[in-house]
This record gives sequence, C-alpha cells and structure tokens, in this order.
Amino acid sequence: MDSEIPEAFQKELTCLVCLNFLLDPVTIGCGHSFCRSCLCLFWEQAKVPASCPVCRQRSEQTSFKTNFLLKNLVSTVRKASFRQFLKCEEHLCATHKQKKTIFCEANKSLLCLVCSQGQEHKTHRHCLAEEAAEESWEKLAKQMTSLWEKIQETERNLKKSSRGTDPWMFYVYRHGDMIRRTYQMAPPFLPEEEDYYVESIVKEGQNIYNQLRRRQEEIIRKKRELREIHKELIQMCSKPDVELLQELEDKLKWSESAQLHVPQPLLPELPARPMSGLMDWLNHFRVNFSLSNEVSSQHIRLFDDARRLTYEHDSLHASLDGGTLKYFASWGDQSFTSGKQYWEMLVDRSWDWAVGVCKDSWIRKDDGILDTSNNDNFLLVCVKQDDHYQLWTTAPTTPLYIERPLGRVGVFLDCDSGSISFVDVAKRTLLWRYDDGVCTFPVRPFFCTGHRG
Repeated sequence: MDSEIPEAFQKELTCLVCLNFLLDPVTIGCGHSFCRSCLCLFWEQAKVPASCPVCRQRSEQTSFKTNFLLKNLVSTVRKASFRQFLKCEEHLCATHKQKKTIFCEANKSLLCLVCSQGQEHKTHRHCLAEEAAEESWEKLAKQMTSLWEKIQETERNLKKSSRGTDPWMFYVYRHGDMIRRTYQMAPPFLPEEEDYYVESIVKEGQNIYNQLRRRQEEIIRKKRELREIHKELIQMCSKPDVELLQELEDKLKWSESAQLHVPQPLLPELPARPMSGLMDWLNHFRVNFSLSNEVSSQHIRLFDDARRLTYEHDSLHASLDGGTLKYFASWGDQSFTSGKQYWEMLVDRSWDWAVGVCKDSWIRKDDGILDTSNNDNFLLVCVKQDDHYQLWTTAPTTPLYIERPLGRVGVFLDCDSGSISFVDVAKRTLLWRYDDGVCTFPVRPFFCTGHRG
C-alpha cells in the first residue's frame, strides 16, 4: 500500500481477514466489509454459526452482492499506488530513464515507451500497465468466485456420493432377501432360478459398489486439487501488481483446466430382472374395485416431503422446498381385511406418483409422508429430483435403488401375512416387499399422480 495515500483511507479499503486491499468486496449485515473469498473461507472454517470476523455479530446471509462503491474506490487507490510505484527511480528504464508504463503481453514485462517501439518488442501486443494490472485483479476475482463455486459443488457431490455408497450393500442384500421370500411364496416359481437370481443381484451389487467407491475417490482427488488451486489464488492476492501481471496467466489456465471436469456422483440402480411365473401367480388374486376420485390444483405435501429427503450421517433430514403440483388422488371404494388381493395402476405419464394402501383415517387429509399419522400407510412413491427420478417407500421412509417402472405398477396385498408388495408389471420383477406382519387392517387402495403446476 502506498504511503502517500492517507493511512486512514487505506484502512477503510483493507480486508481485515487478509489485510490486503478488498478484492470483490461484500458487506454483511453489521456493516463490515471483506473480500468475498475471505469471508466464504472464514465462514466455512468456522466451527460455530456464521458471524462477522471482526465484531462476531451473527449473520444469516447465504448470498452476497458486490459492493461496487468500495470496489471502485479500491480500484482508484490501487491505480494511484501503482503509478507511484512506477515513478520510483529504481523502477525507471535503465536505458532510457523513462517510466515503464507499457506492459508487453508477450514476455510479461514492463517497458518504457521507447523500448515498446524497439525492434525486440514492436511486433508484440502492448497495453497500459495500469490498465493491465486492473484487468488482472478483475480476472483474479472472477476466477476465485468461479473456483469457489466448483469447490462447493464438489463438496455437495462428495456428500451425495457418500450417501449412495454407505447404505448400498445393505440395500442389495435386503433386496436379495425380498426376492428369495417372493420366490418361496408359491409353487409356480422355478426353484433353480431363485439361487441364480439372488446371486446375480449380489454380484451386480458388488460391481456397482466398486464403481461407487472409485467415483468417490475421484471426487476426493478433485476436491483436493481445487482446494490447492484456491490456496494458490489466495496467495496471488498478496502479490504486488508487477508480480501479478507476470504470474497470473499460468494460474488462471491451471484453474480453468481443473474446472472443466468435476466428477458427478453416480446414481446406483439394480437392474430389473424378470421373475418367471410371477405375473401368472399374481393374476390369480386380481380384484376389481371402483375409485373415489378427488381432483385438485392445490399443493400436495406427499411429493414435496419425499423430494426434500436427504440422508446425512445415517439420519433422515428434510431440506429445500419441492414446489407446487397439480395432482389427481384416488381411493378405493372398499376396504380389505382378509385374503390376498392384486391390482395394477398406470403411472407412465406421471411426473410424480404414489401407489399403495392407506387407512380410512388418512383419506383426504393433506398429510405428508413424513407425518406421524402416515405410519400405517404403505406406499411406493416416485418423485422427480433434479434430473432423475427417485423411488421411495413409506413406513419407514426408505430410498429404493432400482429402475423406475414405466407403464403399470402392480400392488399385491397379503392380508394373511400382513405384507404388501410392489411389482414392475412390464418387466415382471419385484420392486419392494414389506416384511410380514407390518400391515394392519382394514386398508384400502390409494393412488395419486402429480404434475408440475
């Protein structure tokens, strides 16, 4: 910082985290201002809720706007400081004793006007050193913002990857057990097919698990690389203008190259394999019933609750709002208390849908699937999350890692064993089977579809 610029004025334009001139300054609620990158990094590293690094006042801000008044003042002072630097006798051109006010982009050097027109440099691209320095600071600020966003994206990807990896094999073995119990329910199933089917599920599950682990390692490596580059760019903020002009281009190329490919978390899915004789056996129990319909364009929380679900640290959390849906809800006109019943529902054109059984007490209530009142309602739920579809079951709420059914979903209610199963009709395969004894009666069929409003 230049000694001829009033010290008090310089202090007002100084970030109290890095002690350099403010770079892309942002001002928080208490009135203190910091470099955007300094504040983001400080808050990320803090072990307590976000607060001002100076006065410790709590802050709820999650996004920031550049303080352009401070930014312009910093630019003015920085230019004045650089001009003062160029006037110093030790920085004059040794040959022509003139100020080096020209920046040569070819060899990253400062030149006087005479040298810039000489044989060595006349074919090179030149610009005013003062303007080149300010442009470099602007590029550095933009690159740090872009890089920080990629770092945060990588952190989110790592969390998603961990959520997919940790419960994966548990799901695979549980799905294998459900398949085995389904094979053992009735004679039409081929005994020799049972072992092959379950073994193939476990083998495929292990292959997918290995892919998940490799992708997780890729994301961790990318995270470390981006963090290292961010650290280098932070160090560039302390460089004098001349060094910034000479070194920034290589740093920017490194950063831009690293951001070109950020590995995304895999979305694991077990392939849907047909089960011989499944549909023939289920059709023995097919029932017909009328539906009590209710059409509404209002908000339905059933799908929003499912869309908000995330797994973190083996616990279930809700985050982010899902939006408003137009939905069509249907209830069976009769309740079931005994025997075996099978029916099918068409879901192929639905954005979101839910099929299953519910208690009479839940009918026409605007309860979400996380509500305690929904513990006795057994549903298979499909919701669109980002750019993919996710299947869930209720009671308890559990994600399914299997291909989304297209066309019809079959529902098999076994009142004798107290269980309910869901099947993909087109692929003749099991999607999910609840344990015996979980379902109490009476229950009635439930069906709901939703589309974006």
